[in-house]
Amino acid sequence: MDSQWNHKIFNVLDSDFDDLAVSVYRYQYENNHVYRQFSDALYKNPDVVRSLEQVPYLPVSFFKSHQVMTSVFEPDIVFESSGTSATVNSRHLVRDISLYEKSFVKGFNRLYGEIGEWCVIGLLPSYLEKGNSSLVYMIDKLIQLSAHPDSGFYLYDFARLKDKLSILEAMNQKTLLVGVTYALLDFAELFQIKLRHTVVMETGGMKGRRKELLRDEVHKRLCKAFEVDRIHSEYGMTELLSQAYSPGNGVFSCPPWMKILVRDEEDPLTVSRYGKGVINVIDLANIYSCSFIATDDAGKLNDDGSFEVLGRTDGSDLRGCSLLTL
Repeated sequence: MDSQWNHKIFNVLDSDFDDLAVSVYRYQYENNHVYRQFSDALYKNPDVVRSLEQVPYLPVSFFKSHQVMTSVFEPDIVFESSGTSATVNSRHLVRDISLYEKSFVKGFNRLYGEIGEWCVIGLLPSYLEKGNSSLVYMIDKLIQLSAHPDSGFYLYDFARLKDKLSILEAMNQKTLLVGVTYALLDFAELFQIKLRHTVVMETGGMKGRRKELLRDEVHKRLCKAFEVDRIHSEYGMTELLSQAYSPGNGVFSCPPWMKILVRDEEDPLTVSRYGKGVINVIDLANIYSCSFIATDDAGKLNDDGSFEVLGRTDGSDLRGCSLLTL
């Protein structure tokens, strides 16, 4: 990756974010054929775009129908959404995998401390079975960086997982149990275990495996089974290279190079920095795909930049890693 972009993106100050984001828009307009055509169709171009509110946000569905690439390159890796058998999966062509790694490692360390202090356990059975998952790639890298001998993935051997967590708890080992929602619920129904040194983090997603539940109900069940006060959450998707995290209150915060805006569902070109609407994501780490994504998630944006996810918009595809509807 161009070192100048790298330095600017991951060292951006909040006061400089808007200017840098508009610069990224201009770069992507000039070098991304799909995004330029979309922008032109809305009569948006660098001559008229002066703010994040004016930037055109590419519908996330374009990753299903087009190759969204800024510049011409052979990708290091292609991430594919999990989806369902009835949906077309998104494909994210990643020019430089080190960019993704830098984004999720810095993002994790920022909120949870150095990854080397943790034992990381991934409970992502369906994602492991399918392959090409950006979530699996992230957790696998965090497992490697943790360098803890007990870090690793688990499929459906819940008894072995329960025994491992019991041992780690007895050692007072700081542990991250990160899993897709349906698998965490399956585990919680079979085994109740008191967790005092373990952060339980759900990544969303029922994938048709279970009846959809309200997020509050999911967290209540998991809190009861694990005797914890709160369940953490991760907000990410195949089409992004950055993640937001919630420490258990349903309110997500972004790393400095990522920002959320909301658009009016009836007038998608009307974008705001606060209030309720449909979530638009600015992810500067997406420098070689598209940094301005219009998602299908309804949300509430707070004055401090934190946000809540209120569900899916009507008619949107069921995403394998989507968050639960409230």
